[in-house]
Amino acid sequence: QVQLVESGGDLVQPGGSLRLSCAASGSGFSINHMGWYRQAPGKGRDLIAIISSGGNTNYADSVKGRFTISRDKNTVYLQMNSLKPEDTAVYYCNADLWLIRTMRSLELWGQGTLVTVSS
Repeated sequence: QVQLVESGGDLVQPGGSLRLSCAASGSGFSINHMGWYRQAPGKGRDLIAIISSGGNTNYADSVKGRFTISRDKNTVYLQMNSLKPEDTAVYYCNADLWLIRTMRSLELWGQGTLVTVSS
């Protein structure tokens, strides 16, 4: 069974840094693209960064220049610098997979990890 497991959420002071990780476990799949979303209290889930299988990246304007998405095989990272209180949210990773045996695509979500930016 394929699943995404996230880690790295924490309480951090404004201006600080944090790195989130998300690993896809299992076998028999390839990954098309992976991304990070976040959901602040009382708000919807928004895409903030995405990386393609070829390494192309895109960012939401709210995090551009502060956050960096990267990928190493089946693990995606989100390096977050210059954190602001408004970055407080539950962060979810997302992956678009191709299942080799059944020849179908599958979208997976991580369980979410809480990032709190506060002094």
